[in-house]
Amino acid sequence: MAKSGGAAARGGPGLKKAAFPKTHLATVRQARRINRALAEVYPYAHPELDFDNPFQLLVATVLSAQTTDLRVNQTTPALFAKYPTPEDMAVAVPEELEEIIRPTGFFRNKAKSLLGLSAALRDNFGGEVPGRLEDLVTLPGVGRKTANVVLGNAFGVPGITVDTHFGRLVRRFGWTQEEDPEKVEAAVAAIFPKSEWTMLSHRVVFHGRRVCHSQKPACGACPITALCPSYGAGETDPEKAAKLLKYELAGKPGQRLRPPADFPGEAAARAEAAAHDGEVADMAVAG
Repeated sequence: MAKSGGAAARGGPGLKKAAFPKTHLATVRQARRINRALAEVYPYAHPELDFDNPFQLLVATVLSAQTTDLRVNQTTPALFAKYPTPEDMAVAVPEELEEIIRPTGFFRNKAKSLLGLSAALRDNFGGEVPGRLEDLVTLPGVGRKTANVVLGNAFGVPGITVDTHFGRLVRRFGWTQEEDPEKVEAAVAAIFPKSEWTMLSHRVVFHGRRVCHSQKPACGACPITALCPSYGAGETDPEKAAKLLKYELAGKPGQRLRPPADFPGEAAARAEAAAHDGEVADMAVAG
């Protein structure tokens, strides 16, 4: 289990809620304190999609829309076994591709994107995933969020990933009140040096998935309560809040079937993967 943050970040009886920053300088100072605190809590923060190369990460990120990373991780082994390269996926029979990715939801639209981006990689980029944002966003189904995930985690190019968790938390922290993802990205980019962008994204997303949930934030179990101006938006009772924690913070598996060596929790339950395989088999028979 990871440390629960520095003493300055922890709450306690009579906690005084932090104020929303009122100037850019105050925002920068508060944001960087939160980032340092989250780095203590999640030193192992990482992308929660299993992948071995840029193409796999690109495909997995496209599939992750409107579903969990665990579901994607349960689906991609069979997908990449059948279509290991862009050239292979570009000529896939649409119905066969759809059936493999069906568990991830919106499978027809996702299959269309995968066929299109694979053909574009084959025809325009020599079968290789490009390492520039301006090239990645030309691929079907690939926007800035997906491009930044790939750049930051497959190429080491700094990027800010504005998913629903990231946007929710930075607004709760008071870093920006923008709703548009590109405006959120620009606002946060103005606060942090480029060297922090990728890991900042992981830390904030980790915190959003594990503690600072959309409907029921676990405020009473949050390790950065003293820094958060939105403390009290969720459950403040420590015992009740602890029951809201997810993944390794709750002593449960994370979303990866193949997590990094320094991940403190267990790999995602193999039983769940087996159950998923059974669901796919049932759907194939029913179809």
